[in-house]
Amino acid sequence: GATKRRFDKLFHMLTKGGSDINSMVLDVQGREVFVPKASEEYNIARFSFGDLCARAAGAADYLAIGERFHTVFVEDVPKLQYHEVNLVRRWITLIDALYENHVKLVIQAETKPEEMFQVDLENEHCDEVFAFDRTRSRMEEMRSEKYLRKKWTGHLQLRDDVDRARQIDYMQ
Repeated sequence: GATKRRFDKLFHMLTKGGSDINSMVLDVQGREVFVPKASEEYNIARFSFGDLCARAAGAADYLAIGERFHTVFVEDVPKLQYHEVNLVRRWITLIDALYENHVKLVIQAETKPEEMFQVDLENEHCDEVFAFDRTRSRMEEMRSEKYLRKKWTGHLQLRDDVDRARQIDYMQ
């Protein structure tokens, strides 16, 4: 509906019309991480929840995404259930990796962050429940103006710093 249209419109706007959108592959420790839609010019990527969490992926994969793209769009994020523990763990790891790199995250989800992970009383004291509380808090913080003003700490920024250091080196 309307949320999906706003999501699509924002992606289109931030990629300046999307004329350079292509799929790409990131090489992560000899493994390939497929990025279905990426604007290399604007360092923006777009994934579905399934692209990121339905397959076996680890922290290194998510860190590579966070280091390569300053803005990540994730669509079709479902309400998670306790019996989907692998999906929950991957989502937690993804959010941690993007948060650490100060990535701007745009989510199109079935529900609000506070309702994203539902557990029954039997499972309310499991590790994932406590970890997801931190994730929920981080997702809320990632929406804040203070977070959105933070400088992305990804790879391209590091490359710029190295280039500046080289320029200073040559000046001396």
